[in-house]
Amino acid sequence: MTASTVAGLMTADPLCVKRTATLKDAHDIMRQKNVRHIPVIDDTGVLVGMLTQKIMIAKVMGLMAQYGAVALERKEKQQLVSELMATDFAAVSADQSLVEVADFFVSNRHGCLPVVDTDNKIIGILTSSDFVRLAARLLKSQPWG
Repeated sequence: MTASTVAGLMTADPLCVKRTATLKDAHDIMRQKNVRHIPVIDDTGVLVGMLTQKIMIAKVMGLMAQYGAVALERKEKQQLVSELMATDFAAVSADQSLVEVADFFVSNRHGCLPVVDTDNKIIGILTSSDFVRLAARLLKSQPWG
């Protein structure tokens, strides 16, 4: 099955954290659920930021260098996600064309795009890995695959 819009390829209802979550909370989610991107929402579910594995690792490494591994967990609990999250990011709608979004991924080298509704509430997430899986399915459906 191939989809022509974001809705057909995105992961619906992605794991999210509230802006009041700590770095420890987000670190645990990323490690336990094996995700690299976490949308950050406010109390009403509106998307306010994105926390990426790259941002998180940079902060964790900085904390370890400054305070040592022994103090890492304590320092992670003191660091709010809202202080780390990226706030300058692109988002897409569920009805956007996959061709258009694929071009955006290639041009901007993003790892993910949050999918929002008309009220900017998070409804899904679309990752570069989703496109790789789609490409693999399409290649396997060809006579040479």
